[in-house]
Amino acid sequence: MRWTDLAEQDCSVARTVAVIGDRWTLMILRDLFLGVRRFEDFERRLGISRSIIAERLKTLVDEGVLRREAYQDRPVRHEYRLTEKGLALHPVIMAIVRWGDVHYAGEAGPPLIHRHKACGCDFHPVQTCSECGEAVGVRDVEVRPAR
Repeated sequence: MRWTDLAEQDCSVARTVAVIGDRWTLMILRDLFLGVRRFEDFERRLGISRSIIAERLKTLVDEGVLRREAYQDRPVRHEYRLTEKGLALHPVIMAIVRWGDVHYAGEAGPPLIHRHKACGCDFHPVQTCSECGEAVGVRDVEVRPAR
């Protein structure tokens, strides 16, 4: 299978990976959730070529994950904002963060701590059942065809 064929697969993982599945897109998404909005800031933080950043941002805009908003007229400059579709990726990014914290943080612990604004407590992201609210792990799930 070619990379360009992923979007055509009858598989939600494949179609999602076609949009967000490369390392630089994930790093751009990380930075967006950390408040980065401007092209130059992505360039400074990531240290990659302008063409890679431009290509990834364009894909995310074309897919409706981001929208461009002008913040300056002369010259025209844009910042990038997560759309509702983009904001819906937060649990995905948080799951990746948690996995990295558990498996790669080392003795120093995680580099960032997440605090729930509503209760003021630090937390670790967990997956829960949308119906009963209980934590859900890999052995708690079974899959069946939708059709």
